[in-house]
Parts: sequence; structure tokens; C-alpha cells
Amino acid sequence: MRTTAALGGAYERLHMQRATVLAAASRTPRDHDVGVMPRAPLSTKPHEPLWVFGYGSIVWNVGFEYVSTRTLCARGFRRRFYQGSTDHRGTVEFPGRTVTLEHCDAREVVWGAAYEVSPEHRERVIEYLERREKQYDARIEMDLFDSADEGAEPVIRNAVTYIATPSEYNLNWLGDAGDLAEQIARARGPSGENCEYLYNLAIAMRDIGVEDDHLYNLEAAVRAIRGD
Repeated sequence: MRTTAALGGAYERLHMQRATVLAAASRTPRDHDVGVMPRAPLSTKPHEPLWVFGYGSIVWNVGFEYVSTRTLCARGFRRRFYQGSTDHRGTVEFPGRTVTLEHCDAREVVWGAAYEVSPEHRERVIEYLERREKQYDARIEMDLFDSADEGAEPVIRNAVTYIATPSEYNLNWLGDAGDLAEQIARARGPSGENCEYLYNLAIAMRDIGVEDDHLYNLEAAVRAIRGD
């Protein structure tokens, strides 16, 4: 059983994030329209398969056609519930929280699910992801690995994923780190309760044997608040 002290340490680290986090706390959350966020061209060509890396709800609720899937990791990132959700798991009036990836030490890895999309479904899947991930201001490409070992070679290159950068309007908007679990416990949006997102992600990560203290500590805190 994880203690309040352990949770407090995690919250303190979150609270001490860079100045951009504190600046974001004063912003009013917003719901972005599809197509508002700038997107750089993809490295892969239209006639080539597209690999999509899911680290949040895509792990347990894919929503698009794919040929194959693999459990892989990306290096130099960690999963964090730093993104305000005004379109799926919350509203503009009462946002929820979803995950994004934060850049970190290159020795750290984040595990998720990689999906191979056929060329014939490529454009359709990209259009779908642009709608689904419209709150995230960066579409990036990354190398994926089948091992967390530092000497491992990538098994997939240029996999696509969506993240929020420090300039994204909804990132870290809450400010007070101690409110994170409370917000997730209470928020609800068009896609359902925010806690369901958290619980389903925790189940999915346990199923593939992933250790993620941020995720599991937060799950324990939300369950305690809700009495689940």
C-alpha cells in the first residue's frame, strides 16, 4: 500500500517544475479546434506503413485499424498526468487530466503500445488521431526499443505520437500539485469519468509488467478519495 508520504514526494516534485508550469497555472483552460495545432510533415512516405506509439488511452482503447502491435518503449521520456483535458475527460469549466510525455534523462524509458498501420489506412488513421489528439500541440516522431538497456538498438524508427509542450495552453494549468488526484477523482467529460481513464491505463500497464510509480501512486490516491 502506497503511503501519503510517498504521494507527497511525488506531488512536491511536480510542484517544483520549471517556471513554465507556474505560468500555465494562471491560464484559463480551453478546448482547441481540430487543425489548430501546427504539424510538421512526417518522415515516412504515403506508400509506407505508419507506426503509432500509444502511451495513454490508445494502449487500452485503440480506436483505429492496425496490422500488428508490439509492447515497446521510448527513451528519454516519462509519462505524466500534466495535460488538462477539456474535451474527453473533463470540460472547460471543470477540466480533467490526461497523460503526456515529459522529456527527461536519456536513461529513462516509457513503455507503451506500438501499432503498425497499413499504407491503405494511413491517411484515415492520421485524420482520426488529429481529431482525437487535438489538444496536444506537438506531433513528434521517435525511435522505439524492445529493451530498456542503454545499449539497445531501435527496432522501429519514426513512430508517431502526440505530446503537450510547455507552451500548450492546457498543460499543467492547475498549478497546485496536490490538487491532481482530487481533480481526476471528480472530473467527467464526453468520454466519461476521468478516474476511468486513470484506472484503465493502470490496468493496461500492469498487464504488460510496467513499473510506473507516478501512475500507480496517483491511482491509489484517487481510489482513496473516491472510496473505490
